[in-house]
Amino acid sequence: VQGSMYLNDPLRLVHEYIQRMMAWALFMDPTSIPRRRAMQLGLGAGSLTKFCSQTMGMQTTAIELNPQVIAACRLWFKFPADNARLSVVLGDAEEVARHSHWQGLIDALQVDLYDHEAAAPVLDSEAFYADCRRLLTDEGCMSVNLFGRSSQFDQSLAKIVAAFGEDSVWSFKPTREGNTVVLALRTPVKLKRHELLARAEAVQARWPLPATRWVRVFKPVA
Repeated sequence: VQGSMYLNDPLRLVHEYIQRMMAWALFMDPTSIPRRRAMQLGLGAGSLTKFCSQTMGMQTTAIELNPQVIAACRLWFKFPADNARLSVVLGDAEEVARHSHWQGLIDALQVDLYDHEAAAPVLDSEAFYADCRRLLTDEGCMSVNLFGRSSQFDQSLAKIVAAFGEDSVWSFKPTREGNTVVLALRTPVKLKRHELLARAEAVQARWPLPATRWVRVFKPVA
């Protein structure tokens, strides 16, 4: 199961890996986040898109290739209609990442692209990750879910490192379900453990995210 929703709390992030996809918040001033822009490549159950737009108040755009996924989110997962803060674009994530329209505009880019078999990331090339890097602002961060029966984590990580630079990439330990979330920064940030914990405490105080737990299972790859 890669997407779920609590019926009595539809904005709460259920899955551990989905929560970790929000770890980009550790690299930004929490007070600035409502003024920033988020983008999801792959809508899934809509959890990240709802959380960024409704809980955090960010300008949020989701890119989804399958119209049935969008319809299911709106029918079953209390996903709102487009509004001033939220837009869902029916389109190809690879084309969107490559297009100049979004370059330099995204602060939080969340990449979770799988087909119905969830065997491996649909887009997982160095060229794709380089396009993702170009989408980011100077303080921007990409978070990627690496999961699947045939995915090779080391190979995927090497492609991300090649696109972003090894001093810009951080990785979580795998969850029990086998999801490994990797973060890549547009501009490298060096943080000591106590600095990371202080940022996690600030994030956790502001939003319902287990940010202080992240610090124990999160580290730079270099």
